[in-house]
Amino acid sequence: MHVLILGGTTEARVLAGLLHGTVRVTSSLAGRVAAPRLPAGEVRVGGFGGVEGLAGWIRQHHVDAVIDATHPFAERISFNAAGAAATAHVPLLALRRPGWVPVKGDRWHETGSLAEAADRLDGLGKRVFLTTGRMGLAAFADRPEWFLVRSVDPPEGPVPARTEVLLDRGPFTLEGERTLLAEHRIDVLVTKDSGGAATAPKLRAAREAGVPVVVVRRPPVPQGVRTAATPEEAAAWLRG
Repeated sequence: MHVLILGGTTEARVLAGLLHGTVRVTSSLAGRVAAPRLPAGEVRVGGFGGVEGLAGWIRQHHVDAVIDATHPFAERISFNAAGAAATAHVPLLALRRPGWVPVKGDRWHETGSLAEAADRLDGLGKRVFLTTGRMGLAAFADRPEWFLVRSVDPPEGPVPARTEVLLDRGPFTLEGERTLLAEHRIDVLVTKDSGGAATAPKLRAAREAGVPVVVVRRPPVPQGVRTAATPEEAAAWLRG
């Protein structure tokens, strides 16, 4: 069996490790991170050329199943995967870590996009901890607030005029996030609902500090695509 994992996430790497040695595994990375953590098995880097390109790759390499384990906000590749799997007549599973949910004490403001998140900052604070990744900073480029931007690689494209960049990679600790909020005098946090434990400590730190959080809701999985919440569930799906 040849399994194509559309990866780049922690869950994708764990899944590749679980499957390696029992089936042929090819992990596909988008190539947006300069020095990614490579999974076990075969690895390819770069795009496929849309639905038809991905469907052609699946056929050419005799792929038996596709697992979309991309970031919950990688909407385009997820929809391309759904179309390509249907075109190539192979089964598709979406591996999605559970999203975050607010708890008592949280001051969440949920939005549907980065543009809405930028607009929602009015009146919430003046020093923003922005953890939405380096690709969508243009949505905040015209904002007057001071921004602390944390990302794995340097930002691309327009950024807010008053920006400090912190290059770092999770997982992050609760103590570290508490210190960061205090040292930078953060009074509002902006994040995407990426879910998972690696970056969740910032939410607790914000809750403890009484800092409001603007949360961008994740896009839905393409209609009709089955989902799994953990790499173990995805591996069981393959065996079943």
